[in-house]
Amino acid sequence: MEFRILGPLEVVAGTARVDIGGTRQRITLANLLLDANRVVTVDRLAEAIYGIDLPPTARAQVQICISSLRRTFAAHGQGDIISTQSRGYMIRVEEGRLDAQRFEALTLKARRVRDAGDLDQAVQAYREALALWRGAEALECIDSRPVQSAASRLTEERMTTNEDCVQLELDLGRHQELIGELTRLVEHYPLRERLRGQLMLALYRCDRRAEALQVYRLARETMIEELGIEPNEQLQRLEHAILTADASLDPPGRTPKTTVDAPAAPAPSVVPVPFLLPRAIADFTGRTKQIDAIERELALADEDPGRFAVPVVIVAGKGGIGKTTVAVHAAHTVAERYPDGRLFADLHGGAARQVSAMHVLERFLRALGVPGGDMPEGLEERAEMYRALLADRKALIVLDDAASESQVQPLLPGTKTSAVIITSRSRLAGLPGAIHIDVGVFDTDQSIELLERIAGTERVQAEIEAAKALAELCGHLPLALRIAGARLAARPHWSIDQLVNRLTDETRRLDELNHGDMGIRASLSLTYESVGEDARRLFRRLAILDGGIFAAWAGAALMDVSFYDAEDLLDELADAHLIEAAGGHGVHSAYRLHDLVRMFARERLVAEESPVQRKAGLERVLGALLFLAESAHRSAYGADYARIRSDAPRWPLPERLTGELVADPFAWLERERPLLVSGIRQAAHAGFAAMSWDLAFAAVTLFESRVYLDDWRETHEVALAATRQASDVRGQAAMLYSRGSLRIAENRYPQARGDFDEAFRLFTEIGDDRGAALVMGNLAFLARMSGHVEDAAEQYRRALEIFTSTGDHVSCAYMLHNMAQLRLDASDPEGASNLLAEALELSRKGGSRRVEAQVLYRMGHTYLAWNELVLATQVFQTALEMVRGISDEAGEAHILSGLGVARLRQGETALAEEALTESARLSGLGGDHFAEGRALLGLGELAVTRGDARHAVSCFEQALRIFQAIDTPTLEARALALLTEARGMLAGDAGRMGETGELVG
Repeated sequence: MEFRILGPLEVVAGTARVDIGGTRQRITLANLLLDANRVVTVDRLAEAIYGIDLPPTARAQVQICISSLRRTFAAHGQGDIISTQSRGYMIRVEEGRLDAQRFEALTLKARRVRDAGDLDQAVQAYREALALWRGAEALECIDSRPVQSAASRLTEERMTTNEDCVQLELDLGRHQELIGELTRLVEHYPLRERLRGQLMLALYRCDRRAEALQVYRLARETMIEELGIEPNEQLQRLEHAILTADASLDPPGRTPKTTVDAPAAPAPSVVPVPFLLPRAIADFTGRTKQIDAIERELALADEDPGRFAVPVVIVAGKGGIGKTTVAVHAAHTVAERYPDGRLFADLHGGAARQVSAMHVLERFLRALGVPGGDMPEGLEERAEMYRALLADRKALIVLDDAASESQVQPLLPGTKTSAVIITSRSRLAGLPGAIHIDVGVFDTDQSIELLERIAGTERVQAEIEAAKALAELCGHLPLALRIAGARLAARPHWSIDQLVNRLTDETRRLDELNHGDMGIRASLSLTYESVGEDARRLFRRLAILDGGIFAAWAGAALMDVSFYDAEDLLDELADAHLIEAAGGHGVHSAYRLHDLVRMFARERLVAEESPVQRKAGLERVLGALLFLAESAHRSAYGADYARIRSDAPRWPLPERLTGELVADPFAWLERERPLLVSGIRQAAHAGFAAMSWDLAFAAVTLFESRVYLDDWRETHEVALAATRQASDVRGQAAMLYSRGSLRIAENRYPQARGDFDEAFRLFTEIGDDRGAALVMGNLAFLARMSGHVEDAAEQYRRALEIFTSTGDHVSCAYMLHNMAQLRLDASDPEGASNLLAEALELSRKGGSRRVEAQVLYRMGHTYLAWNELVLATQVFQTALEMVRGISDEAGEAHILSGLGVARLRQGETALAEEALTESARLSGLGGDHFAEGRALLGLGELAVTRGDARHAVSCFEQALRIFQAIDTPTLEARALALLTEARGMLAGDAGRMGETGELVG
């Protein structure tokens, strides 16, 4: 007997189709087959048949349906296929007799052979799996909401499989054969952006460029009309690539491809042990069964010698049910079993913009010690590095609110030494071997216990029947219970019965929530109506923000009120549990909206605020963000050094408050990083092109100092596209200039030069001399690195003239100290000293401690050239204190390298080793290969002094490889000369190494 659910429900015995019976029997069998070989409870079967309004005879009717099915199967020799269990029934299906099981097995086979590199076999397995489907949807015509909800997951897996298969066929160059299939799929699933992109690519590769672009235009119209959002960034980038005929879109065979090995996991000298778990829940209630089950399953997996796969526990249930609470509590319970780290990520599966595996992997890899500069760009490469780092560790990973299997697959470790706990609204049945823990609503006793913890035991026990009624009205959902309990706690003069009466009168529901949390809107609406009018206005406007966490200044801008008025309104909302505290204190206090509450706020926003009001609120909060980001930049640099401003409107805050907020500019920028990134995107989508590029430019202060290269790259692509769409020439020039600086940080000098050349052309075209001068400073740096000293000197000179004419003291100081380095390279320390004296005066006049520290650093190298070692040490120490005071780790790495050389040449080898080793560590963490190479040269010189030629050769070889990779001929020649002498020393050819002069600055 075979069972088919991938299409209309069918049962076949031999060659004959089995008549299952009426609607109830079909619903019952469908539920049993969806969980074949597992127990399905009577209550679940009853709900599938009748919905939530069960008749008194529901359980008896289920038994009748089971008996009818047994008689039907007995007539075909399968009378015992459905067995009675303690809590329900189970259908026993042999392997290969259910099409959904065969589909899963074939897709797993396809993924295995794909990962092994056999794309043809993978496509064949995928196609065999897809051929099992007999319709567009699983279990068609079964009129049962639970059945269709479960079947929709099978349909989603089918579409993901189809997309994966098509992608492999595109990789194999079969684009011509795919166009018809993709056209039909896009018509049937118009909101699946990946299918749209695949159709665009196939058409483009068939020289049907206009049709490919038309597919994008139709996709954009559909997305905006149906969802009110733009297509995702991947689709936008694909459109741009098609418009520009990007060679990366060419089919295999047309353009030679270079195979790049996956990046090896770096081995930091001190392996960090990350602890990212949220704090334990103080009022955790109930869930003993679920916690015990998680502990038991993880213990069994750890003790099973025959197990090789990573243990995965999936905590599933509907929104507001308390999945995260269970997962976090369980994680703290078993934490001691995982001493090598506990990672946590909120994947925002219920949000419109889910967190991608790319971004989570960046966060996890950073927590595991991977420097920003060594972060792989591709998803697969990041996942491989992540698995390599966890291969021998005992770590616990908690992935909260996952949307799909594809979202979490790259985040799973590769060995059983680690473990994973996932929370999700769906069961994620496509994760093989996972243990599923279902979280349902509280029972009455647990609901009462939670109300007692929040509102007080005596008060609840005094009105116990009313408390039970309240729990029932809340649907025993923890989120609704917490809100109701908080209302009682905030109003001690209320009776519980009074709140029950108010809830009974509430009839509205959150229709847009398709997972059926019907009790939450009643609680939220009641709470929303209970706060003041201004608090309600702020609450719904908070939905304008895409970032999950926000501070009081954002509330002030949204409301166009003072900071302190906004604080009062936020406290009112927090007291009502419409928002919750998210850390910080004082002016840095942060808040967040729960995702379900955010949906409610967005609903109220659309209903109660006009599009003009919403757009004005967004412009104000982005204007405040820009104002503060500029203030943070000035606090870090002491001036508007290297800033290019747009005419976007600012929403200024009071001077004293601004000073408190950005007193530690990098800490403020770090806190607001998510809002900066999302704000740049929101500004672009809202048509605020100037705001978008100005925010992106201001955010570079953070991205550069913390080596957030992904954020730098992605925000600038978004902002650059916005400037081009708006024909904003100055914005385009600013973004190209800033992207060129990013490419310098990435050691991609040829691409940087291309961006700078175009930026210079645009700045010159609009007569922006200051912008052109900033570009010239970077072009001079590239010329110096490539050995074109005269070109570098001329570019610095021209830039200096412009900055002098505009009175920009800090930029003048920066140009002068770079010109001084040219003099040092030319063995003219006296000339360098004259330039640096002027640069020091200008940097202090401009108030830039960071540039002043850079000038002092260069002065230290000048003293080294004069062999004034005591003065060099003093200057380096002063510069070191300055950069540590402003948290400039990149500057600290450079200065420690110079200090180490000065200590070495004074014979203080222990102090020299300490400084040079720390320099190498910091530069390695920050991905500053230039500084790392210089530190290695110093360590090599130290090894020579100690007579350790072998270690000296190793250091010089590493430095040489770095300088070759970043294309710096001057330093490359220096490293090669030192290496040659060290090798001679090692071989005994030279006896000992002679005096070799100073390291270049």
